[in-house]
Amino acid sequence: MSLLFTPYTLTPPRGMLSLPNRIVVAPMCQYQAIDGLAQDWHLAHWTTLLNSGAGLMIIEATAVTPEGRITPHCLGLWDDATANALGDYLTRARRLAPPVPVCIQLAHAGRKASSEVPWRGGQLIRPENGGWRPLGPSALPHLPDEPPPLEMSLADIERVRQAFVDAARRAQALGIDAIELHAAHGYLLHQFLSPLANQRQDAYGGDFAGRTRLLMEVFAQVRAVFDGAVGVRLSGTDWVEGGWDEGQSIALAKALRAAKADFVHVSSAGVSPLQKIPLGPLYQVPLARAVRAGSGLTTMAVGLITEPHEAESVLQQGDADLVALARAFLYKPRWSWEAAAALKADVQASPQYWRCTPREAGPIFRDARMGMR
Repeated sequence: MSLLFTPYTLTPPRGMLSLPNRIVVAPMCQYQAIDGLAQDWHLAHWTTLLNSGAGLMIIEATAVTPEGRITPHCLGLWDDATANALGDYLTRARRLAPPVPVCIQLAHAGRKASSEVPWRGGQLIRPENGGWRPLGPSALPHLPDEPPPLEMSLADIERVRQAFVDAARRAQALGIDAIELHAAHGYLLHQFLSPLANQRQDAYGGDFAGRTRLLMEVFAQVRAVFDGAVGVRLSGTDWVEGGWDEGQSIALAKALRAAKADFVHVSSAGVSPLQKIPLGPLYQVPLARAVRAGSGLTTMAVGLITEPHEAESVLQQGDADLVALARAFLYKPRWSWEAAAALKADVQASPQYWRCTPREAGPIFRDARMGMR
């Protein structure tokens, strides 16, 4: 029997979140918002992903403040206007798909903010060219030729921490089922974690306790106001000597589990241009395996997992509890359907699509309302 298509239940302190299978659509920035507001693109994109057959869909990195956007075109959830736009499009998308739990990734880009979109080079946009001065834990630029970010004061830290909490409240009001705090890929919470970006001398820098303080405070305060599942996306390692590494990730996952985290989503890299990534199929799975074994926290594996049998093997070998895919869903929006056919499993889908099943695959769809094939 396929593990990939067995249900999985997350158990936050207030209620339960049941996933119909263990496939997760990982968050993918679309850079299509206007002033943080969701647009028609998001309706089409979310509707497609909610019809993918995955057990959980995570909305892209969503900024908790305007200056926390990666680019001027990133999605936001920092006020009533951004919440209303996101809620409107998400509600409409959910009406056009089977019932699928939705998670939102709350984020602040820190020193990697005010950047161009990837297809325009992704470089820092300076204030004189329409950008803004980014914030960071220390006045250290991401790239050597960039101006340094503004080192955050304690008042800045408090304001950003409260922004995460306020965004979590808005997410709950919108009926979102889970929150993922983005502490990976070189963005603000990861910048605080890594000694490559954090050289503060106060309570938010220095040793492991200092560098993890902001993330743990944000997590605790979000956990207190949000009833659904709350987890964290981590870069398991910076792939740079002297940076954040696997051992620290395990220690942090243990602390998060003690703080009632529901999951950890293990990616890697992003905080330094010096990173040496051993890119290849399943290259991040060993990090997920180590974090899961060392912490006992529900773990998502992600990163160049592209084939159904690869995803199945990750679960069968105990490397992770859930398997997340990102770009694979852009290329094959019905990846889960192909996986169900390959692994001889069932997947939920809107009945309008049932007749597309390849004859050789047999019936793979079930009625999400009736639980019948």
